[in-house]
Amino acid sequence: MHLAGCLPQGGLLKSVERVGSRRALAGNAWFAILDADGVTMGSYFVNDVTIVDVEPSARGAGLVDLTVTLWCENALPGAERIWDLVRTGRLDRAGIWHELAPEDRDAWLSVALWSREYQRQGKPDAPAGQVFTLDGRHIVDRTSFYCAIGEAINGPGGYFGWNLDALEDCLRGGWGATAPFSLRWDSSAEARTRLAERVPTGDRDVSLFDLLLEIFEKRGVSVTLH
Repeated sequence: MHLAGCLPQGGLLKSVERVGSRRALAGNAWFAILDADGVTMGSYFVNDVTIVDVEPSARGAGLVDLTVTLWCENALPGAERIWDLVRTGRLDRAGIWHELAPEDRDAWLSVALWSREYQRQGKPDAPAGQVFTLDGRHIVDRTSFYCAIGEAINGPGGYFGWNLDALEDCLRGGWGATAPFSLRWDSSAEARTRLAERVPTGDRDVSLFDLLLEIFEKRGVSVTLH
């Protein structure tokens, strides 16, 4: 990663002075992603930040450009394009994720999660009893379901889980909706066909579609299939 216009401090500054040796390892850090006004949109925890090159920066006196290596579990390939949509205010309409390749939908969900507080800006949960509409036309697998439910609950780029455990956590409140609420699932027959994979649960296995309905019912969500 190339970091332009840096003012190293603390452990990072010490590592700058040790480029080329094992001691250039600065350690772990939080990496903040900023919008055009310098407000933090989200952040990633990164490991093993190591400086491999340092040069004076053209961005200002006393600043340097750093080339670093690091490891980050949550920064997925393709996420930079989606962060740019958030930064520039272009994540402003439903269905943008429809155009993504299957491998890019994981990146979409990761940005939806890590930008959640920024996008919601302290907005409270919708009150109990709210009716949400889930568009099933573009639900073709697990990840597309989570893209769709996030959008249904929290609008474009919204997050409401990225796996079954996370979905159950969101249904406990604090993530955009408070149960009990109602969910109108449009084009549900098509979604049922596409979410047919069998999922082990206890001493049985059920289709993913049926398991989702069970989770919603358990958490106080009334689902109507259309």
